[in-house]
Amino acid sequence: MAQASKKRKRVKRKYSIRKIASTGIIVLVLAILSQSIIRSIKLFIKEGFEFNEVVQTENLLNFGVPLPSGYKVHGIDISHHQKHIKWSDVASIDVNGTKICFAFIKATEGITRHDNNFTINWKNSKKAGIMRGAYHFYYPTRDAVKQANNFINHVKLEPGDLPPVLDIELSKGKSKDDIVKGCREWCNTIEEHYGVKPIIYTNPTFYDKYLKDDFEDYPLWIAHYHKELPRMHHRDWIFWQHTDRATITGISKPVDLNVFNGSLRDLSRHCIK
Repeated sequence: MAQASKKRKRVKRKYSIRKIASTGIIVLVLAILSQSIIRSIKLFIKEGFEFNEVVQTENLLNFGVPLPSGYKVHGIDISHHQKHIKWSDVASIDVNGTKICFAFIKATEGITRHDNNFTINWKNSKKAGIMRGAYHFYYPTRDAVKQANNFINHVKLEPGDLPPVLDIELSKGKSKDDIVKGCREWCNTIEEHYGVKPIIYTNPTFYDKYLKDDFEDYPLWIAHYHKELPRMHHRDWIFWQHTDRATITGISKPVDLNVFNGSLRDLSRHCIK
């Protein structure tokens, strides 16, 4: 009887440990989900976007962030930091008519670097039916023409692709004149090769300090996070990167989310012919 009693105690103890462990896991998962939901709600309340309550609640659940109102064409931009992407899942997103229509994919950086995931992302995004574009991360301290050639050597554009993008965010101690000269050289080299004017990506502060007097005739993609509107009222822009915290089906890492300032038909007019 004593041995049987001890055996029952051991069984009960094992059962209790398993129960505690299972409960702990459930509590941990709920805590993580709760934190995510709380962060989303705080961001939702803080940003003050105009919204329909039901629609924005679904946006928070599906994208992790509220979406700025008044825009119909949405897209992402990615690099190797997003790891493996299930493009078919991305293409299947449809939240009250909100779909991922385009994707800008990092191709190159500086004179010699290229994104390790560019080739697979470039191929699979098109296969999934998502309009694609490629961007180059620019260094003002490096030779501009060599940087343009790095991009040209890795990116073969086809009809239906978006124009090349110059991602310029850093001054690296260079003067306005040096930055303007280098960006002009990069853009001219790219335009001569592809036959299309490239898009310039930057933030409002950098644009106003270094670019505004010399690149007003270039399409602008502006980065200004978690605001009702981008701080760029003195000139037109075509893309707005409004968050770097989005969660997207098919992508395991946080993603930059963008809107296009126009219709899908307008967007197609910007594509390579």
